[in-house]
Amino acid sequence: MKIGDVARVTGLSVKSIRYYHDINLVSAKRGENGYRVYDKAALESLRFVHQCREMGFSIEECRSLLALQQNPGRAAGDVRALAQMHLGTLEDKISRMQALQRQLAALVAECQGGEQSQCPILASLATDNTADNTADNS
Repeated sequence: MKIGDVARVTGLSVKSIRYYHDINLVSAKRGENGYRVYDKAALESLRFVHQCREMGFSIEECRSLLALQQNPGRAAGDVRALAQMHLGTLEDKISRMQALQRQLAALVAECQGGEQSQCPILASLATDNTADNTADNS
C-alpha cells in the first residue's frame, strides 16, 4: 500500500507517516520506483501508534508500547506500568491546567473591560511569576 492510501486508512498525515518511518518507529519496504510500500503489519503498527499518540503518549512511549504489542512474550505488568506512569503525567497536566483556568477566570472576573486603559489581566501577565511557577512545574 502506498503512503497516500495509508494516510487515508489510518487518519495520519503523510508527513507523520514519513516522520515515523524516518525515526524507525515503523518500517516500510521500498518499491523498485523508490516509493515506500506499507504492508499489513506496517499498517497495523501505524494505526497502533496513531491511537497511542491520540492518548498523548510520547514518541518514546509509543516505541515502547509498540515493542510490547509486537512481543507475544510480553508481560501485561510492563504495559500497565507504562500506562500508569503516563496516567500520572496526564493527571499532573490536568491539575496544572485547572489551576491556570482558575487563575485566568479570576483575572477575567477582576477586569472591568470597557474603555479604561488599566487591565488586571495585562498587569498580571507583565508580573514576573516565575518563582511561583517554578514550584508548580517541577
